[in-house]
Amino acid sequence: MKRVAILGSTGSVGVQALDVVSRFPDRFEVVGLAAGRNTARLAEQVRRFRPRIVSVADERAARELRPLVPAGTEVLSGEPGAVGVASHPDVEFVLAAISGGAGLRSTAAAVEAGKVIGLANKESLVLAGELVMARAEVRGVTILPVDSEHSAIHQSLVGHNRGEVRRLILTASGGPLRLVPAAELPGITPERALKHPNWSMGDKITIDSATLMNKGLEVIEARWLFGVEPRRIDIVVHPESIVHSMVEYIDGSMVAQLGVSDMRGPISYAMGHPGRLPLDLAPLDLGKLGKLTFEPPDAERFPAFTLAYRALEMGGTAPAALSGADEAAVAAFLGRRCRFTDVAEACAAALDAHTPEPLRSVEQAIAASEWGRREVERRLG
Repeated sequence: MKRVAILGSTGSVGVQALDVVSRFPDRFEVVGLAAGRNTARLAEQVRRFRPRIVSVADERAARELRPLVPAGTEVLSGEPGAVGVASHPDVEFVLAAISGGAGLRSTAAAVEAGKVIGLANKESLVLAGELVMARAEVRGVTILPVDSEHSAIHQSLVGHNRGEVRRLILTASGGPLRLVPAAELPGITPERALKHPNWSMGDKITIDSATLMNKGLEVIEARWLFGVEPRRIDIVVHPESIVHSMVEYIDGSMVAQLGVSDMRGPISYAMGHPGRLPLDLAPLDLGKLGKLTFEPPDAERFPAFTLAYRALEMGGTAPAALSGADEAAVAAFLGRRCRFTDVAEACAAALDAHTPEPLRSVEQAIAASEWGRREVERRLG
């Protein structure tokens, strides 16, 4: 019986993780849940899975939740509450799925507590990947990626010599605007940008998919997760989202992981590791699919992903500043305070204005992210 905590339990990844748990009640026990302000959904989860400890965004949400959950359930709040769930002594496996920079402290706490981590919060490595991975090595902590692309790379590396890797290839769906002419992009509405053709995700990551910023952030994540230099991490657009990513070896061979577009696949791989869980997902029928297509990303129409390579070259706090800038720019677009094309332009301007510092602490990384957020808010009003 693996004792788990799920951070971000009311979000898309958290809900699907609990679906996996429900399919294997003899394999998993939910010890802790952490969420934001969706107290109604969290209360339902608590009643079903009976965790010992839960956390919500703030004390107001905690007051709403306490009458809705069974007596004896410990209810915490704020970032200290999420940290408490992540580091609870009875927890063995932490699924870190709190979106955005808010998830960094709880992920870092899970590392320090020596937990096995299923990482769905890419910002933890974007903001402070150098620090997080160094501490994980010191603590002997296993970090298993939950993003479909990084999970695919992890699976494609198993059984191979890491020293024989030539490059990592991250696949991108191209998002909902892949075929939109450049002249139409400034007028794209949030509603149109949120219509992803393959994946059901939260608003922020869906917009990042539309701008291709998500792929740039995944490059930063892969750089630290797998210890590969940015120049050896490439991106290819693959609209079918069947090949989730690939590894090329020094002899020219490529190893890829294929599967249907369902996040329960990579979630279950991390939760069941080192074994696999028998899921009843629809089988992948390549004959029926007919073809798989690949194309290079269009940096002229979608320049956001190139900023990630630039941030890595700048080093230090630059990736954290870029992450914060992107969060603010996406929020502005969703709030109709800027155009779609302004998202990448605002992030580029924030990088231009940032003076990177060597990264020495989680708090410094969070401060750099907040700086990026404020810089974009100042520019966009």
